[in-house]
Amino acid sequence: MIMQEFNVAILGASGYTGGELIRILVNHPNVKISYITAEKHAGKMVSEVFPHLKGILDLKLEKLDPKKVPDDIDIVFAALPHGASAEVIHEIYKRKIKIIDLGADFRLNEGNYRKWYGDHPCSDMLEDAVYGISELNKEQIAESNLIANPGCYPTASILPLAPLLKENIVDESSIIIDSKSGVSGAGRSPSLDLHFCEVSEGFKAYKVAEHRHSPEIEQHLSEYSKKDVNIIFTPHLIPIDRGIFSTIYVKTDKEYTTSELLQKLKDFYKNSHFIRIYDEGQFPNISYIRGSNFCDIGIKSIPEKKSAVIVSVIDNLVKGAAGQAVQNMNIMMDLPETTGLNLNPVYP
Repeated sequence: MIMQEFNVAILGASGYTGGELIRILVNHPNVKISYITAEKHAGKMVSEVFPHLKGILDLKLEKLDPKKVPDDIDIVFAALPHGASAEVIHEIYKRKIKIIDLGADFRLNEGNYRKWYGDHPCSDMLEDAVYGISELNKEQIAESNLIANPGCYPTASILPLAPLLKENIVDESSIIIDSKSGVSGAGRSPSLDLHFCEVSEGFKAYKVAEHRHSPEIEQHLSEYSKKDVNIIFTPHLIPIDRGIFSTIYVKTDKEYTTSELLQKLKDFYKNSHFIRIYDEGQFPNISYIRGSNFCDIGIKSIPEKKSAVIVSVIDNLVKGAAGQAVQNMNIMMDLPETTGLNLNPVYP
């Protein structure tokens, strides 16, 4: 049997997400990375920008020009900053090439985008984009040519909450999400706030009640559950390389035991390879998912207060970005979701 091979382009390949896409895709049995771009590093070889890829991918980084994306490309991964990807994608999309956008340009409806980012440069394409939360929107992803890959914080928040909201277990008006992220979540561009001396031994909240992932979480949980979901979201920066740890506080419609809530989650995700639900009394740790595409979830009910505490963890560069993008590509190309993603967590 001849295995079908797809030609892939990565736009913005010199950031952490781009590097992670390369790391995953070079081992994908159906993929050939054929074209990669990077503005600041155009003309350099990949191994000059990512020495850990020396001898793994010998390809030159090109200057970004959407018109120069080769005609034989089947899938484009756009790992570009918000505002930079929409017009590039608009040019490529006209050529009937499948696109997975890892930026923010197609994650929000026009009203939310305008409020949080300004006028959308290609609003006519928003209705074509499918939100790529793989486990929840699989059927739509399979039929789409434009995927808005979710943000890292939203992935860690939406996956544990969606099943409980869908079954009317959780009060949609009083959800508190307390999230911590490793430094790689801020990207690879130099910034004083991210220098070693600024981050090491520290632990801080940032963009309190004004982070742009708040409307993304609210919009897509509302669309999925058919409820008007409202959250209070606070992100924190912790001095580790990668990983997101979210503690979510919810009110429930009645008294539940922890066992009952766990069973709801286990039933919902019984066919989802990358969702691991922990047994009662156990909770995930960032170190358990490092380098993998897993989302690990634990929960504790507080029946007497009609409340529950949910803990979820993901690797922000894998399940929160590149890994979920490859999972979405697999769905789009009618491949098993796990293809190329059998990445066991790195421990310790």
